[in-house]
Amino acid sequence: MFQQPNNMMEAGQLHPLEMTQNTSESEIARMRDEEFDSTTKSGSENNHEAGASGDDQDPRPKKKRYHRHTQHQIQEMEAFFKECPHPDDKQRKELGRELGLEPLQVKFWFQNKRTQMKTQHERQENTGLRADNEKLRADNMRYREALSTSSCPNCGGPTAVGQMSFDEHHLRLENARLREEIDRISAIAAKYVGKPVVNYPLLSSPMPPRPLDFGAQPCTGDIYGAGELLRSISAPSEADKPVIIELAVAAMEELIRMAQMGEPLWMTTLDGTTFILNEEEYIRTFPRGIGPKPSGFRCEASRETAVVIMNHINLVEILMDVNQWSTVFSGMVSKASTLDVLSTGVAGNYNGALQVMTAEFQVPTPLVPTRDSYYLRYCKQHAEGTWAVVDVSLDNLRPTPTVRCRIRPSGCLIQEMPNGYSKVTWVEHVEVDDRGVHSLYKQLVSSGQAFGARRWVATLDRQCERLASVMATNIPTGDVGVITNQDGRKSMLKLAERMVISFCAGVSASTAHTWTTLSGTGADDVRVMTRKSVDDPGRPPGIVLSAATSFWLPVSPKRVFDFLRDENSRSEWDILSNGGVVQEMAHIANGRDTGNCVSLLRVNSANSSQSNMLILQESCTDPTASFVIYAPVDIVAMNVVLNGGDPDYVALLPSGFAILPDGTTTSVGGIADEGCGGSLLTVAFQILVDSVPTAKLSLGSVATVNNLIACTVERIKAALSCENA
Repeated sequence: MFQQPNNMMEAGQLHPLEMTQNTSESEIARMRDEEFDSTTKSGSENNHEAGASGDDQDPRPKKKRYHRHTQHQIQEMEAFFKECPHPDDKQRKELGRELGLEPLQVKFWFQNKRTQMKTQHERQENTGLRADNEKLRADNMRYREALSTSSCPNCGGPTAVGQMSFDEHHLRLENARLREEIDRISAIAAKYVGKPVVNYPLLSSPMPPRPLDFGAQPCTGDIYGAGELLRSISAPSEADKPVIIELAVAAMEELIRMAQMGEPLWMTTLDGTTFILNEEEYIRTFPRGIGPKPSGFRCEASRETAVVIMNHINLVEILMDVNQWSTVFSGMVSKASTLDVLSTGVAGNYNGALQVMTAEFQVPTPLVPTRDSYYLRYCKQHAEGTWAVVDVSLDNLRPTPTVRCRIRPSGCLIQEMPNGYSKVTWVEHVEVDDRGVHSLYKQLVSSGQAFGARRWVATLDRQCERLASVMATNIPTGDVGVITNQDGRKSMLKLAERMVISFCAGVSASTAHTWTTLSGTGADDVRVMTRKSVDDPGRPPGIVLSAATSFWLPVSPKRVFDFLRDENSRSEWDILSNGGVVQEMAHIANGRDTGNCVSLLRVNSANSSQSNMLILQESCTDPTASFVIYAPVDIVAMNVVLNGGDPDYVALLPSGFAILPDGTTTSVGGIADEGCGGSLLTVAFQILVDSVPTAKLSLGSVATVNNLIACTVERIKAALSCENA
């Protein structure tokens, strides 16, 4: 019955905004209101006349009658508009009654006013955008003129507008390097005819590194203050980037040859399971490298091959994403960061991606100093389905006396296999000063089992199986306690993953924290540290006391692992369970080995205050290391997780065990077979000693934790020695 004002505007019937700027807003609004009002009235009259007989209708068009709002009405409605631009029916009726207008007239006036304000705002916004556009156009023209006259800093030739491809940059650098090589040879030849020889320095200078004054105190356990390296290094400068790119290309070439060559570069042991690098042959094969081995450093090189259950593209993504990489290898990487990305790759993937990184590599014990490295990571696709990722140290760019680990070209060659599998050949080649390693772990570290390629590959294989279990959909429903809810499985595995990462980061000699030795001078010393937890939904608030100790057991790692993960033998060592019966309520298998699983345990204690305590536990094992990690959890919170809820808000204080072989023997199929060698066991507890973060730690709390860990160690030794006997 009534025609809406917006439609009238579109039809071109209203043009109040096209008047001259001298017309006041109230005049414009009044004229628009009059036209709306008259249109409404004429529309009503036309409809009324349409109801009469055709004989009574006047064929001549009737002239529109306009109704003018009074100045008082306009002022009142404008005042109301400032307070409420969108009045409801009740407000329109009340306003119309006060001003002597129909509610429909009030409604149309407000609609018209809103349209007017919107148009004015858009006009002002368009004016500003037009000015910005003109400024950008002028800047663009200026930049184009500058680029047209610029020259390439590497080759001296003209540059084209746009970004040079990464491969083209490689070719230009290679061209410059060959030109330099020709000049060098020409200079040497010219020496015999009396012309001066030009000196060409190598990538690594034989001069001793210039010491840097960091001015910070090293942490306890950080034997040489190497943690200062990670805290002091920044992103590389523009002048360093050409050197980094050239080093990356050379390192990639070396890695491929190291992964594919056999004897005499790699010598095999008598059993044919281990490769040993021939250092003399290596120097002859790769004379350039990153310079000679520093004095006091030991060469540590290894190579390992395995087939893992993961697509090659996903593997490359994990290795090139520092967050995913440090999560998958949380047992070996205590912290890592990307300082700069020189190239993100081409064609939407990581082919040609180049990053500058820092990382801290660890063994799960306070007795082995971490290895801090400043290095580049370069990824390249070599053929269809074949990728390689290489690391190499950049310490020559930032010489510092605190460097105790240099990475020679290391990394992995990844080849696509059928059915979503990948073949991984891992090369680990470092030079280290490991004089700070405790005698208990000397054999393990020197054998290469602590940081070598076998541990990297074994960890990757186990984590690939774990990730596959997260995505599994064909869950058997017949077994009791198996969690079949897909969302519940993912949430529980995510919670367990956070628990494992927290445990591994808190048990090593990382520079992120400080250990204090409590008693004795032997290997069984208990080391403690405190941490304040504030505003962290994943940890209970207050003061957390961590305690850890490492010791040797004359029992195979497999037997230690089976004893500690079994809920039936838990009462033999777990003092906090108060001798209660431990029952497994639910579990998720996440690997071929039955020991790889996440469990939810219930402690049926005689103490009524602990009758409802639940324990989340993850046990994992591979040929190089095993872990049994657990944390008390709240029943209500776990119900949320099992129903697929967010696990990030479940407070955890993980404790547990890290089990390593003692280095006297190696294993092929699993973590040291029965009766093979001894074990190195690290026990670590985290206890909330005060729920107030500002409280001070009491000596009584330290003594309690010290006694707790000492009693646990004695119980484990007694139980396993009886079994061994």
